[in-house]
Amino acid sequence: MPAPTNEPARHLQTGDGENSPAATAPSELKYSDIASLVEDAGLDIRGAFHPLKSDGVPPFSDGRSVATLFLIGNEGRRMWPFFTASKEARDHQAHPLDRFSRRIVSRIAARLEAVALFPFDGPPWLPFLRWAQKAGPLFPSPIGPLIHPVFGLWHAFRGALGFHRRIELPAADSQATGADDDRWPCRNCIERPCLKACPAEAFASKRYDADQCTMHLRSDAGKDCVGFGCLARRACPIGKAFTYSPSQSEFHTRAFLAAAPPRRSDPSASKGV
Repeated sequence: MPAPTNEPARHLQTGDGENSPAATAPSELKYSDIASLVEDAGLDIRGAFHPLKSDGVPPFSDGRSVATLFLIGNEGRRMWPFFTASKEARDHQAHPLDRFSRRIVSRIAARLEAVALFPFDGPPWLPFLRWAQKAGPLFPSPIGPLIHPVFGLWHAFRGALGFHRRIELPAADSQATGADDDRWPCRNCIERPCLKACPAEAFASKRYDADQCTMHLRSDAGKDCVGFGCLARRACPIGKAFTYSPSQSEFHTRAFLAAAPPRRSDPSASKGV
């Protein structure tokens, strides 16, 4: 993967294949200006905060620090039609969603004279999950992914925009979360349906058993999880309205399987699945 973009590009490749000069960032850039560009491209602002040195946000190439960091991603399925209509989704090359995300976020960064950062660039990997919990109401879930009080487990991070200027943020985007936060959906969840729904019992122990999960997904019994998304994830009652579509769920599951090496004991390993 290319290195993170640590300086604003002066030209970038747009969707129609032509080079377009980057627009000059307005002198008084507002949260709403950034949100408009991000949403028009099919993505969402997942939160923002004013980072400290200890947050590990890379500086611009000229040494300037990032004063405001916006996390960019998807909430529910709104991004999916934008991605499926993109050139990356149709060119049959590797990592189409990562390449789509890089193009979109880099284009916005160039227009606004920001630094573009990505969770898939590494190693070393940038601490996106730590940033996410500082940027908005995200909490640990029993099955691993961070849970949001509105979107549940149906969200993701596709990149970040760093600005040298300190941009005023809505109150909700400047409040870090904690274990005593009343917004944590799992805090008072007694039933824990997510832990009981996994047919592979990948959560039977205190740690997620990735081998059990992948073996199940590669078997005939795993077709429901592959085609419609993880049953444990779907069992969570939070964010039901934002559940991914079957095609989006299958895309993510197959990408997960492609990245997971088969075990020798996995009967599907010899079948080239």
